[in-house]
Amino acid sequence: MDIKLELIGVPVTDIDRAKAFYEQVGFNADHDITVSDEIRFVQMTPPGSACSIAFGKGITGMAPGALDNMQVVVADIEEAHATLSGRGIDVSPIDDQPWGSFVYFADPDGNRWAVQQTTPRTAG
Repeated sequence: MDIKLELIGVPVTDIDRAKAFYEQVGFNADHDITVSDEIRFVQMTPPGSACSIAFGKGITGMAPGALDNMQVVVADIEEAHATLSGRGIDVSPIDDQPWGSFVYFADPDGNRWAVQQTTPRTAG
């Protein structure tokens, strides 16, 4: 049996600000639908990912900023760092660990993300 992770709810305070931020990071805006006065659904997907994030009104009961260490994987951490920095994202310096190289950033609500290159830059 396959079990595929497809959607993760991200708690935010300002839907339009969050959408603009994730577009700045490079996520694709798949859907932005107002269902009713109580529900607005925004779905965004990182390029190349099978899993998306969703935020909006009536999407999650978590407090804004409650997500800690959401993780995405890239082939080249230096390219990811340069791209994110070039887009105006406040990204950490590259952190080399034995299990990979990482950069970190947070969205405007404080939801934290890790970007990992699974092979450390220092390997080899």
